[in-house]
Amino acid sequence: MSRRLVTPEDVETARKRIDDVVHRTPLDTSRTFAELSGADSLGLKLENVQRTGSFKIRGAYNTMAQLAPEEREAGVISSSAGNHAQGVALAGNLLDIDTTIVVPAVTPAAKIEATRGYGAEVVVEGDIYERSYEYALERAEETGETFVHPFDDEAIIAGQGTIGLELLEQYPSIDTVLVAIGGGGLISGIGTVLKARDPNTRVIGVQPAGASHAKPSLEAGEIRELEDVDTVAEGIADTRMLETTFANAREVVDDVVSVSDREIAAAVTLLAERAKTVAESAGAAPLAAALSDSVGLDLGGEHVGVVISGGNVNLTEHAELTRTGLYELERYAEARLAVAGWPTTVGAIVEAVEAEGAELDVLERARRGAVDEPNRVPVTVGLEGSGPEHLDGVLETLSELEGVSVVERSLA
Repeated sequence: MSRRLVTPEDVETARKRIDDVVHRTPLDTSRTFAELSGADSLGLKLENVQRTGSFKIRGAYNTMAQLAPEEREAGVISSSAGNHAQGVALAGNLLDIDTTIVVPAVTPAAKIEATRGYGAEVVVEGDIYERSYEYALERAEETGETFVHPFDDEAIIAGQGTIGLELLEQYPSIDTVLVAIGGGGLISGIGTVLKARDPNTRVIGVQPAGASHAKPSLEAGEIRELEDVDTVAEGIADTRMLETTFANAREVVDDVVSVSDREIAAAVTLLAERAKTVAESAGAAPLAAALSDSVGLDLGGEHVGVVISGGNVNLTEHAELTRTGLYELERYAEARLAVAGWPTTVGAIVEAVEAEGAELDVLERARRGAVDEPNRVPVTVGLEGSGPEHLDGVLETLSELEGVSVVERSLA
């Protein structure tokens, strides 16, 4: 079955419809990320500061504002990994439509609570998004509720495409845009706008390696579905595109690259440190691709737009991601020490780390193991430094302290 392609005119109309509802999010150029990526310039399109914390309100409101009176009266049901849920919930609140959202069990608690905060009923069903999607469709058939798809809908795509209009206004020199792909709605909308302005603008999709379905689908000319997904980026952990997004993506996407979860964690870390920006893993994936040495992107001499699509992340999860990111950047080390004179030696350890210009993240007494001497206290330390050589120097200094020896160390 052929699908109608979304047009630039559809996106312009969507913009008029949602203009009073959504924020025109900032475009933050970063000299640091431009240098790290090799680009002439790099601009971060910060949809993490959009209402609801992601771009999803754009498509959700554009779709729901066009529902017929009887569809609104029936109430709306949708499925989501979290961000679309909040977009639908807020749109329902603004349009006075009852909403129910089905989410998978992996959805962060912060996203669930935020969705409920906008007035929606939340149903947790399924271990991955596909199971939630199937349940929501079944319930819509039974109850007569109006199903609002998270991505495979022309109105959704047109709403997300309004980001492309803002990009052209804020960053007219853009040569390449990097956009995360889950189901494909976001990249389809943005690509439609950028390609209409200049067909030579590169539109590059980014997926986590554990949910990389788009590239084989586009190369094969037909939708390929993954049996399962395995990624920290739950916001783009879809198993496939569907007919509408696939048809649109085929027209506007130049290439798709995959990044590892560890590269995503490093991008989350650098966004927090260098750009003072909190991004969820899915939102940081495009930057991970820009900074990766392994994906093969040549950004030299280009002006590159990177869409940071969301910032809805639990604080605990964000802390864990940044810890992993520091490991990936070789700026974090853990070590097991054998200490005599506990706890008086603790002060000497703290002073030595500070004198070396490092951060002492963890210092705790460890459970005794086979490698530990009976007359020494096992201690675990976590250290943050500027790089592996710096951390090696800190551990060497600790080993020279009286009553301290380094038993084991790890630097991922």
